[in-house]
Amino acid sequence: MSAENKAIMQRLIEEFNRGNDEIYDELVSPDYVNHTDPPGPMATREGWKQKAVMFHKAFPDLHTEIDQIVAEDDLVVTAITSTGTHQGEVMGISATGKKISVRAVHINKIVDGKIVARWELTDMMGLMVQLGVVTPPGG
Repeated sequence: MSAENKAIMQRLIEEFNRGNDEIYDELVSPDYVNHTDPPGPMATREGWKQKAVMFHKAFPDLHTEIDQIVAEDDLVVTAITSTGTHQGEVMGISATGKKISVRAVHINKIVDGKIVARWELTDMMGLMVQLGVVTPPGG
């Protein structure tokens, strides 16, 4: 099961890189919950899809690489690096033209071939510093 679950996550990221935001309908359960997001619409499958669309609009050349992937039982952990150029508004921040590189770790629970839950840690502070919105500590 672990190999199959890793393949699901690899496929999700490959399709994300292609800009196929419909992949969430195929690989993510309708009952999916993101346990990192506040409860509500953004913690759902549709919320995940909306975030993907938002980031693709803001970073048209967005590309995610899997740095490490580990699976055991129904959990898959991926360490990733996403890179791109900020060419559209994101989270109220107008396009800066700056290149970014952001690391994240995602833990996904997969049941019967569908992602049902997620916990994530993304370096949002690093993103804000790279976009020039926040001054780095000591800077």
